[in-house]
Amino acid sequence: MSYNRNLIDISDTLSAWYLANKRELPWRDISDPYLIWISEIILQQTRVNQGMSYYLRFIERFPTVADLACSEEDEVLKYWQGLGYYSRARNLHKAARQVMTDFEGVFPIEHADVLKLAGIGDYTAAAICSFAYDQPFAVVDGNVYRVLSRLFGIETPIDSGIGKKEFASLAQELISRSHPGIHNQSIMEFGALQCVPVSPDCLSCPLQPNCRAYELNSVDKLPIKSKKTKVSNRFFNYFFIELGGQTYLQKRVGKDVWQNLFEFPLVEADQLLTVEELMETDDFKKLFSRIGEVGIVKISNPMKHVLSHRVIYAQFVTVKISDENAILSERIKTPISEIDQFAVSRLMELFLEDSVY
Repeated sequence: MSYNRNLIDISDTLSAWYLANKRELPWRDISDPYLIWISEIILQQTRVNQGMSYYLRFIERFPTVADLACSEEDEVLKYWQGLGYYSRARNLHKAARQVMTDFEGVFPIEHADVLKLAGIGDYTAAAICSFAYDQPFAVVDGNVYRVLSRLFGIETPIDSGIGKKEFASLAQELISRSHPGIHNQSIMEFGALQCVPVSPDCLSCPLQPNCRAYELNSVDKLPIKSKKTKVSNRFFNYFFIELGGQTYLQKRVGKDVWQNLFEFPLVEADQLLTVEELMETDDFKKLFSRIGEVGIVKISNPMKHVLSHRVIYAQFVTVKISDENAILSERIKTPISEIDQFAVSRLMELFLEDSVY
């Protein structure tokens, strides 16, 4: 497709704007591919102001790819706790070990090799290679989609196969060959600060004379998405079990939400259950069978936790028991005061923060 815009002028304008307006961030103006990689993975699903403290804490604990590779996954997940999308952390850990085994501990330079690492797709590989090595690979993230769709008046849905190819091709055509790293940083920052999703300040925009959407008064209509994410509801009835200052945890396994994080034993149902309804479930009877005394102390207010494709509704039932059965002995028994040493979901973290324990 041919675009009626001066691509060189656009790239130069973006770069000039960036140098005058960019935010000072700890992962900028560096060439360490490891640190750039960590920042990019954190920022995939996390806003900059939220991700900053996590980034600093993460690289303090894991300052090199070797430090990350030789750590245990549980610890990596604990340092990731609160960021969500935990597959990112699991893939970071796996990819760090790939670097150590497949690339002799040196982060790869070739774009094709970077793409071989777990959890790294086209966007992240382009970001690492352009920021660390100044290689001419164009980044295409949400900010870039927005800038390009408005600038060139593109109505092709960004979540379609055709759209992804069209925007990738245009981004690559637009990239500066002499300063690709600066160009990529510029267009991303421009989308984050200037060409924002809602009510952008078009009158002060340096690209306004080139902007097709501004000409057509369609800025608020672009970019276009064709698909709606299907969201399902799930209902978790958790048991916070107390026995002499200790409680019980279990690890989530399988391909499900919060994989490899720790949680209290639970009953998942098609709704949040009353205490009476819970006591009638087979899972409750099995969990607390052959225990002398089982006392329901309290039940929390319902909690709602929104994930990308699911909404979790949860409640926490505090149960005091007099002794342990065989089922509970298979769980992880830990002092209540030491729960914070385990990587748990943000939902459980909120419950623990609000409780007196």
